[in-house]
Formats: sequence, C-alpha cells, structure tokens
Amino acid sequence: MSSTTARVAAARSRGDGTGPRRRGGGVRALYAGNARSVVVRGLVATRSTNWIVVLTGVVEPVFYLLSLGVGLGGYVTGVTDPAGNPISYAAFIAPALLAVSAMNGAVYDSTWNVFFKMHFGKLYQGMLATSLGPLDIALGEILLALLRGGVYGTIFLVVMTALGLNLSWTAVLALPALLLIAFGFASIGMAITSYLKTFQHMDWIQFVMLPMFLLSATFYPLTVYPEPIQWFIQAMPLWHGVELIRSLTTGAIGPMLLVHVAYYAVMVAIGMVFTTRRLRALFLD
Repeated sequence: MSSTTARVAAARSRGDGTGPRRRGGGVRALYAGNARSVVVRGLVATRSTNWIVVLTGVVEPVFYLLSLGVGLGGYVTGVTDPAGNPISYAAFIAPALLAVSAMNGAVYDSTWNVFFKMHFGKLYQGMLATSLGPLDIALGEILLALLRGGVYGTIFLVVMTALGLNLSWTAVLALPALLLIAFGFASIGMAITSYLKTFQHMDWIQFVMLPMFLLSATFYPLTVYPEPIQWFIQAMPLWHGVELIRSLTTGAIGPMLLVHVAYYAVMVAIGMVFTTRRLRALFLD
C-alpha cells in the first residue's frame, strides 16, 4: 500500500477525509446539536431561487376565500360554528383555509424539496460526512417546512383579520395552532418521503392531499356526510387542524381542543422517529 493510499484510508477511518465520519453510539451518533446550520442553508437557498413559489402558496388560499367565502357565501345560509352559533359562510371556511395553508406550506417543503435533496442533489450524504447526524438533518428540514407553513398561515391570518373573519379574541391562539399543524404535517411528510424512490411515487402525496382538502369539513359541515364517512374524515389529520383553528377563531372553546392538539403531538413524534431512523439506515448503516 502506498503512503497516499494509507493516508486516505486513515482519514476515512477517522471521519475527517473523503469518506463518512465514524460515529460512536448513543445520542451523539444521531444528533450533534447543529440543526440550525441545515435551517440557515435552506433559507439561503429559498431566498435565491424559490421565493416565487412561496408567493404562489400565499395567494392561492386567498383566492379560495374571496371566490367561495365572499362571492358564493352570499347565497349560503344556515351555517354555524362548532358551538352551534350562526356565522357567515366566509367565517366558516376561512379558518379551514388557514389550516390548509399551514398544511400546504409544510408538505411542499418536507416532500418535494426533501425528495430532490435526497435523490438528485445528494445533499444529505454530504451533510452526514460532517459532524451532523440524521436527527440534525431531520429536525432542520422539518423546521424549514414548519417555517414555510407558518409564513403561509400568518399572512392568511392577517387577511382574515382585515376581512373581519376572526370572531373572537381567542383567534390569537390560531398562530401557535397553525405552527403545530405545520409541524405535524412536516414531520409525517418527511418520514413518508424518505421511503419514496421515484417521481411516480410522489404522485401519491397529491392523491392523498386533494380528497383530504375537499372532505375535511373545509367547505361543508361534517354532518352532511353519512356517518361511516364522518368517522373516516375524523381520522384524517387535516380535519383535526380545521376544527382546532375554527374553534379558536370563532371562540367555540371546549375539551375537544385537547384531542386535536394531542393528535398533532403524536404526528410530530412519529414523524421525527421514523425520519431519523430512515436517514440513518439510508446513509450511515
């Protein structure tokens, strides 16, 4: 073995050369405490290339609100909030569209962006060749998706306020609620994307999101559906987000809010665990 070959082999074994770093066991093998570097890198890339895509995600729910809530809403009567109080149709669909905004922003970042970085940009292989662990990458990417979903939702919340569609002071709690919704969808989105290998597989994400968007009491009360379909809808994550935001913006506070929050907490935990394990299995084990 030549001296050059020996030095390269030694560098790879130490993790400071061209190969992946060797990692010990325990938490340090998964997490270096530097997820912020992943976030910073993503923000710089978004600022330089993706700001137009971000803008389109902001205006889409506003168009739905103006066309359906304000336009069609003038012909819709008999609408009530979760507590049974009469409200306008615009005030009914606006919190649902707020939850959808948080979902869309989080899912876009945690699926298509992650898919490209994983299979074409090869970014994660390079990151894991440094001191970063799979949990750093998972947490950083999920925080990026959370930030995007939060931006979408915050702008839409301002539009709701300007149109007088926030009917209670508890609407201020809709901001942390939409961040929780974005966090849940980002975690699950990245976990699922880590198992997908082709663009054809990515089409399944839209196949799931579209009916969830249309059916999760977004435009119609849950009671319009037959009871078996109601149970199916109540199992979907977006329904919990819609009901959580709608209760806060209308002031219909009740114990069911804790169920909605717990649902998303479980989503976050499952997504983080599966994403971390999958990244480690793909690039380290």
